[in-house]
Amino acid sequence: MNQSFYIGAVGAQQQLYHLNVHGDNIANVNTYGFKADKSYFSALMYQNHRGALNGEANTQLPMGVGTKMLMTSTDYSQGGPADTGRLLDYYIEGEGFFGLVDLATGDVSFTRNGAFMMSSLERANGMVDENGQPVMEQVFYLGDGAGRFVLSKDGGMIEIENPEDDLPVGIFDFANYDGMTQLDETRYAPIDKNGNLWYGTGKLVRGYLERSNADLGEELTKVIEAQRAYGAALKMVITSDEIESTINNLRT
Repeated sequence: MNQSFYIGAVGAQQQLYHLNVHGDNIANVNTYGFKADKSYFSALMYQNHRGALNGEANTQLPMGVGTKMLMTSTDYSQGGPADTGRLLDYYIEGEGFFGLVDLATGDVSFTRNGAFMMSSLERANGMVDENGQPVMEQVFYLGDGAGRFVLSKDGGMIEIENPEDDLPVGIFDFANYDGMTQLDETRYAPIDKNGNLWYGTGKLVRGYLERSNADLGEELTKVIEAQRAYGAALKMVITSDEIESTINNLRT
């Protein structure tokens, strides 16, 4: 009887995680450059595990205690282009990422969201004032509007003198994307197994942005599937409780 409690309770908990994944995908269906997550499930155990509880040699965690969400995997397939007409919007046709550097921390991250804008910094222009202090000038660079700056093809920042000029926006890529750390909805950081950084083979298209690759129809289907599985798991818990209560009452 206790095993049915395990299965139902664990199943309900894992379906909540399942709902969270697809709920996040739905929330970002209109986020440019967003990559949807997929969830994968696995059976927990196929045999009893002796000594699994409290380190006791004679205790066992029973086999078949349900399933769990084994992992989530990001789908890096390309989303469709959206025509914005903005000079500082960029779309990568093919593989690769835009590089972003945070000058405050030195961290470099990568994104498919090319919604960029002019960001200003002050720098010395090589002259000094009457007090001997360097004269500062305002310089505009291509940034993401959140304090990060876009990397050029040679890894430097991109200075903007005229927004209509062709800008040397860099496209970067990795051997594989599995396991990349998701920093927010559209930014990722590589890990060791992603391999070395190289120049991407994608084509830069100006005046477009990449749409989210989350399919609303598929996501809603997964939400309904998770809701029904969650309901079934709760019914299992309730039924097990009712049966055990009935048995306990018979004993008295």
